[in-house]
Amino acid sequence: MAILQVDQISFSYNGLPVLSDVRFGVEKGDFLGLIGPNGSGKTTLLKLIDGLLQPDRGSIRLNGTPIRKMKRNDLAKIIAVVPQAAPSIFPFTVREVVLMGRTPHLGRWRFEGAADLAAMEGAMEKTDILDLADRRMNRLSGGEFHRVLIARALAQEPHILLLDEPTAYLDIRHQADFFNLLQSLNGEQGLTVIAVTHDINLASLYCNRIALLKEGQIEAIGHPGLVVTEEIIQAVYGTPVMIDCHPETGRPRVTPKRKEPSDNGNR
Repeated sequence: MAILQVDQISFSYNGLPVLSDVRFGVEKGDFLGLIGPNGSGKTTLLKLIDGLLQPDRGSIRLNGTPIRKMKRNDLAKIIAVVPQAAPSIFPFTVREVVLMGRTPHLGRWRFEGAADLAAMEGAMEKTDILDLADRRMNRLSGGEFHRVLIARALAQEPHILLLDEPTAYLDIRHQADFFNLLQSLNGEQGLTVIAVTHDINLASLYCNRIALLKEGQIEAIGHPGLVVTEEIIQAVYGTPVMIDCHPETGRPRVTPKRKEPSDNGNR
């Protein structure tokens, strides 16, 4: 049985449809990439899975239980979210931020115990930020900041990790570092990952499945080789592309076709 089941979800903002009849399942250990044009409903779908929004129709189940029936703390023990990175407003230390991930496991008047500190240290070790423990968040580079956000999520000890455009503000080196870390957490530790990204090629390279959204509906879902085709990508994004194979993995790789400039006689 799927660890996560999205069943005929529809959602609208102020009467404007955003998602319509979305359905798919996620198996334990999947690395699912959610891609699609701007406004196709990717981030809204992520918020529905996290329980921040409630669907107009349909249901979302975790291990067979509707998430609308789950308490927020119980849901946070299963699903952790890594948001788009934003500048830190308060100068917390890295250690303090990662320890915040233990909040769902604490009672009303309970302080962090040995198990919480061990989970925090384990999360920092997995993300290779132990040496940053006492550094203030506003003193981190973009790549370091992202690793802290993942460590905070891992400290929750979740079964599913949700990410919304995690590499939007990173250069190519830090994009690769970030997705290599996700791949390691997914492959070596069995963490289920669902990531929203605009980068088709990153999704194709790292995800074992891709869901392509268009105008609030799933246009295609499956292995990258089945989803990332010229016919499908051109139909969804409305622009001509070329598809070749990544030289190392054989996964499909997308390149936009260059439009030749018109010749007006000016050379």
